[in-house]
Amino acid sequence: MKQLIKAAISAMVLALTINPVLAQEVTVKDAWIRGTVPGQSGTGAFMELTGKSNARLVGVASPAAKVVEVHNMKMENGVMKMHPVEGIDLPAGKPVRLAPGGYHVMLMELVRPLNAGDKVPLKLTIELPGKRRETLDLSVEVRDVKGQAAKGHHQH
Repeated sequence: MKQLIKAAISAMVLALTINPVLAQEVTVKDAWIRGTVPGQSGTGAFMELTGKSNARLVGVASPAAKVVEVHNMKMENGVMKMHPVEGIDLPAGKPVRLAPGGYHVMLMELVRPLNAGDKVPLKLTIELPGKRRETLDLSVEVRDVKGQAAKGHHQH
């Protein structure tokens, strides 16, 4: 029996060596969503993404909003403009920051107000080498409208 178990383990190790598991190909750090005020229909989600290999953020979704898109903000002729983008490149080993004033996830047509301390499901679709895709399911904390964590919560 021990030999059978050893053989099975050896086969699994070999299979993993030949076909590496792609889970956690991209890591997410410091994810948060800006809270809303009454009547506000949209907000942003921010985070830092780091890929083990070259990857690309190509999709976002959340049940908290009817429309969820990857956006970029930039200055054009002295005016700050925001527009959707098809994706964001994630160069291998280099953190890419989604932050206010730059790339971010835009949640529009919110289904309810988002209050500091709430947790919001957010699904990221990542395109990996060879056009393979990975989905990351996150539970993202809502901060207040100034981007501060709810009282009694701490950030890591």
